[in-house]
Amino acid sequence: MTMFHFFNCAILTFGPHAIYYSATPLSEYDTLGTSVKAALVYLGTALVKLVCLATFLKVSENDGFDPYQELLKAVIGFIDVAGLYFALTQLTHRNISQNHKFQAVGLGWAFADSVLHRLAPLWVGARGLEFTWDFILQGLEANANLVCIFRQ
Repeated sequence: MTMFHFFNCAILTFGPHAIYYSATPLSEYDTLGTSVKAALVYLGTALVKLVCLATFLKVSENDGFDPYQELLKAVIGFIDVAGLYFALTQLTHRNISQNHKFQAVGLGWAFADSVLHRLAPLWVGARGLEFTWDFILQGLEANANLVCIFRQ
């Protein structure tokens, strides 16, 4: 029963990405390679952000506001913008329109975000002994994030 719950939550979390790919003209233009490259760019930017956050930010004992630390967090946050810019300008696939390239990069970016932030908690938690709604809600949140990424 726990594996059924895990597969149910995993399909709820990652299934809409596959449905979106097959339901849009992305599958006709065979843009899977562009989506995979965009996902790899996302993983690279997440790694760079992780290293920068761990290297340059200090852990403060008090909960006070430090403008320097907050500015540094904002500057490190622009690594995502640089990654998206790189993905949109350097990852070209044949002769597809800009709209389809944006969709392919957005789909790869959203899928990598979902895998990076939700796969490990699903694997560890949804295989537990008792059923909880947290993982189904996490799958629904992944679907909402997919919609939010394409609205931007």
